[in-house]
Amino acid sequence: MRLPNCRRCSVEGDGKELAPPVRNPFVHDLRFTTLQKAQIAVMTVTLFPLRLLMAAFMMLLAWPFAFLASMGRSETAMEPQNLWRRVVDVVLKTLMRAMWFTGGFHWMKVKGRQAPPSEAPIFTLAPHSSYFDAIPVTMTMASIVMKAESKDIPLWGTLIKYIRPVFVSRSDQDSRRKTVEEIKRRAQSDGEWPQIMIFPEGTCTNRSCLITFKPGAFIPAVPVQPVVIRYPNTLDTITWTWQGPGAFKILWLTLCQLHNEFEIEYLPTYTPSEEEKKNPALFAQNVRRIMAKALDVPITDYTFEDCQLAMAEGQLRLPSDTCLLEFARLVRRLGLKRDKTGRILEDYGMRARKRRGERVQLEEFARFLDAPESDLIRDMFALFDEHEDGTMDIREFVIALSVVCRPARTLETMKLAFKMYVEEVDSSIIEGELACILQTALGVADLSVTSLFQAVDAHDEGKITFESFQSFAELHPDFAEEFLFGEKRVFRSPSQTPVAPPASNGFCKKLD
Repeated sequence: MRLPNCRRCSVEGDGKELAPPVRNPFVHDLRFTTLQKAQIAVMTVTLFPLRLLMAAFMMLLAWPFAFLASMGRSETAMEPQNLWRRVVDVVLKTLMRAMWFTGGFHWMKVKGRQAPPSEAPIFTLAPHSSYFDAIPVTMTMASIVMKAESKDIPLWGTLIKYIRPVFVSRSDQDSRRKTVEEIKRRAQSDGEWPQIMIFPEGTCTNRSCLITFKPGAFIPAVPVQPVVIRYPNTLDTITWTWQGPGAFKILWLTLCQLHNEFEIEYLPTYTPSEEEKKNPALFAQNVRRIMAKALDVPITDYTFEDCQLAMAEGQLRLPSDTCLLEFARLVRRLGLKRDKTGRILEDYGMRARKRRGERVQLEEFARFLDAPESDLIRDMFALFDEHEDGTMDIREFVIALSVVCRPARTLETMKLAFKMYVEEVDSSIIEGELACILQTALGVADLSVTSLFQAVDAHDEGKITFESFQSFAELHPDFAEEFLFGEKRVFRSPSQTPVAPPASNGFCKKLD
């Protein structure tokens, strides 16, 4: 599979460009051989229940220590690191290590040196890919940032409160600002508070790349210690992404493995420059490059918002190899916000319709966006340059933008698309035009719409209207899965290399 030429990644400090990721970072597809299935079946009735029971027992042993150490303690005032707390720290670390051992994490490889709080008040960990990433927290007893509701979880909530986390409240509209202020207050306490452990990606990925770091860990403008974690198991039952095995299935499969590998590497402390102190985004980017180099993975501008796009509950559920994630990344960098109003999209649609499929060159595309020609404009243009002849169809851009702006509102996007493609005489489109619309809306190249078109075209007229399509979609809310993909490809394995035939539109022409 050759990715779009426009999919460029950031450049390392030594001038070496990192290769772009070939997998959707928010998808994890887990497949087993017959032998592996047999092993899991045996372990399910033998090792799994024993490990689960022992892990729960270790947590029960840890609870009274955490409960007693947390009694009467203020969430905002710092307490001295007295003998009692040191003893509790050692006891809890020992019990938690025993818990992970019973779960199959027999040996944990540690590289580098953990910096003291006075040297690095904040740890930045990546990649974030699983709830097993709690291992470094139990190894260091560092504070973390987490939602306030977590402290009310029976048993686990008490252990969480012991490490003095920074709580984020969903009910407080000002919570984000307060969280940043609290991180800054602790980080600038000259080592009096425990170190804060932050996963700056903000969501779980499949470890194929490092996505954009959120700035929270870098706003305090203090030295940070980058920490990278690895799970080098041959069979990856650890990864927990938005599209993939659920939480319990991950726990079950992991506890059914004879041995689970874990590596943690403490990189040298990174002290920000004066420019980075004033620019947290730059600080975050530079730290991310260092961590990506240590992991030998690419970096990409995908964000948590791109994950939300991929998981949007619209009627056109996006496949795992969609080009729309790449397009959304460029939309964000161009400043074309996803909250574009319907009026602006309608304006784009009206202007595109007037061109009646006329293919435009880069200069005209830039004028359409009212933006100067730039590398970003060229990158976006390249996504739609079907024949690599320096031309594109503006209508495809408008459809893709509508999907990115309102991913769950399928019919609104289809209505806009129909308006751009219909014949003025009878307001209908033919099969080829429907194929072009849906290929762009889904961000895929190899798509046959014949069965869907024939189902909508009940009277075999060779053309359909938006009204007939809407009526059909209301009767068949899962029409995409039923008529476009069936069971063959709604979620393609990200480890496979799809080969795409020539597309009728240009949006995903280079996914071949």
